[in-house]
Amino acid sequence: MPAPQESLDLLRERRFGLFVHWGLYALPARHEWVKKREQLTDEQYQPYFDHFDPDLYDPAVWAQAARDAGMKYSVLTSKHHEGFCLFDSDLTDYKATNTPAGRDLVRPFVDAFRAEGLGVGFYYSLIDWHHKSFTPDGIHPQIEDAAWRESAKGRDFSAYRTYLHGQVEELLTRYGDLDVMWFDFSYPGRETHGFPGKGRDDWDSEALVSLVRKLQPGVLINNRLDYPGDFTTPEQYQPFAHPTIDGQEVPWEACQTLNGSWGYDRDNLDWKSPELLVNMLVDSVSKDGNLLLNVGPTGRGEFDERALSTLAEIGRWTRRNGRSIYGAGPSSFTAPSDTRYTQRGDRLYLQILNWPFRHLHLPGLAGRIKYAQFLHDASEIHFREVTEEEVHHNTSLKGIPDGTVTLELPIQRPNQLVPVVEIFLN
Repeated sequence: MPAPQESLDLLRERRFGLFVHWGLYALPARHEWVKKREQLTDEQYQPYFDHFDPDLYDPAVWAQAARDAGMKYSVLTSKHHEGFCLFDSDLTDYKATNTPAGRDLVRPFVDAFRAEGLGVGFYYSLIDWHHKSFTPDGIHPQIEDAAWRESAKGRDFSAYRTYLHGQVEELLTRYGDLDVMWFDFSYPGRETHGFPGKGRDDWDSEALVSLVRKLQPGVLINNRLDYPGDFTTPEQYQPFAHPTIDGQEVPWEACQTLNGSWGYDRDNLDWKSPELLVNMLVDSVSKDGNLLLNVGPTGRGEFDERALSTLAEIGRWTRRNGRSIYGAGPSSFTAPSDTRYTQRGDRLYLQILNWPFRHLHLPGLAGRIKYAQFLHDASEIHFREVTEEEVHHNTSLKGIPDGTVTLELPIQRPNQLVPVVEIFLN
């Protein structure tokens, strides 16, 4: 049974969200998969638990930064692959309340984001590298250790499956109505050292989805349970076109990072520019998708200054150009090269990714436009259809197909990350 249409409509209305990856991996600050990458044992990873003390954590600051960036909803990692829980689960001791942090870190996040009017969702990892009943597979950090593989052969995965379902029930019953349960991830068919990958039968995804629907019928479920969900989640790439499953277009959300790492990664300098990120946002909306943009907080609980600066730059753009994003979607008109169209009702939004010289030609819009303006300042844009007489004049536009409207643009590109022309259609 899918989530109600109203939940999907709200997701599409919001269009832009904040992903937060936060856990013990913020302390080594070498990527959220550091335990796997460096094949760390539980004992080697323990110092991060012993020293996790985010004394500067103030989720109200995070929520304000998200709101000011133009984000409308959020998804927080309640538990990542390392198995550490930010919430005060009754089912484990491996949680924030038992670290120097000494408290549930999810509750203040939920309260702060709701206070700013932002939707709230939880990420939950199906994988758990700390749980003693999680059986060996190719994803586990110790899989290359033959002695560990032998010692772990007798593990009872059903005990972990019960734990997984129990924690999802805790998340869905302790924090009020949620917008999204964002599960991560399934990998059936990945056999390593004779151990299979994990998928729907391991998680009992059918029962898990039924549990979610029973506890919160309006919550959206993503597509990573190896079982049908409500929306699909392309990661770290922009789809060429609207994603499809079995030939049918499906709701989707691109999840992207600021610098190539989900968790705080101190020395990763692959920061995307605000302009590139806005390009990705408008590209997503033009294909009827969302953008979920990630920040990895530091071990002390702050957003990195570079992340805050990027969010602020994006916010300056969304404040003036958000009409082309929120509640907008794809258009049936064909956008010119180096542009994207989004549309809401009788307003067509032309997102200009590469600034042209003086003219921009819009096919198929002859007789359809009654007014055009830059969205950021409501300044008028002149437009015209080429006449038969102009075709034979040396300084007139040539070779333009019938039905095309030409916008007359200034030489100087507006000081916007992506200039947007708002076109009022007849």
